[in-house]
Amino acid sequence: MFEKFRKNFLPGSKNDINRVVWLEQKLKEIPAGSRILDAGAGEKRFLKYCPHLNYVSQDFSQYDGIGNGKGLQMGSWNQKDLDIISDITKIPEPNESFDAILCSEVFEHIPNPQLAIREFSRLLKKGGQLIITAPFCCGTHFAPYIFYTGFSLYFYKKYLAENGFEIIEIKENGNFFEYVAQEIKRVPTVSKIYSAGKIYPWDYFIFVFMLLILRRLSKKGQKTSEFLNFGIFIHAIKK
Repeated sequence: MFEKFRKNFLPGSKNDINRVVWLEQKLKEIPAGSRILDAGAGEKRFLKYCPHLNYVSQDFSQYDGIGNGKGLQMGSWNQKDLDIISDITKIPEPNESFDAILCSEVFEHIPNPQLAIREFSRLLKKGGQLIITAPFCCGTHFAPYIFYTGFSLYFYKKYLAENGFEIIEIKENGNFFEYVAQEIKRVPTVSKIYSAGKIYPWDYFIFVFMLLILRRLSKKGQKTSEFLNFGIFIHAIKK
């Protein structure tokens, strides 16, 4: 009962939902027949939103779902049907060979994400669309392949401009209160994995009380997204 209430009513549960809804809309807006690269495609989660597109998947294909066992791991990871296996900064495709590039929740796993942006610029045609999502702040996941805990909008403004892109949309996902709520919801899981401390039944009432306060504050606290949020969504065009 608590889990259902926690997921469906309390704040902090829409990080992934918000991102998927935004990406689905952006992908549907790309003209039919366009050639799109899903860079760092993983298990090709967004292929289902690209039936009208010429979809090409790429990944370095070294993550196995277990990693080094630290932080959040997926347990299993299926990358058997990738079109391209390569470093994301050196993709074996000709210059200007794509109409659009999608790169979702990948930048934190790239040692030099600036080089990935440069590679995207090489691969995109003039007027081509670049769609990026990445965390603003995150915990350890997919270790040892995690090199950053997040990126601010100023990262994108600097490096996209330097590589010939014009940003046409920047969207912040969630806000400070939503982010704090998300992490409060993690307390039982993190405690179980990492802490000798026990979570008592009455602790859940305290968690719910805190989450209800955050829910109220979040409704009028959207500007706090500039301080902390789940992640940034970017839609840019190659000039």
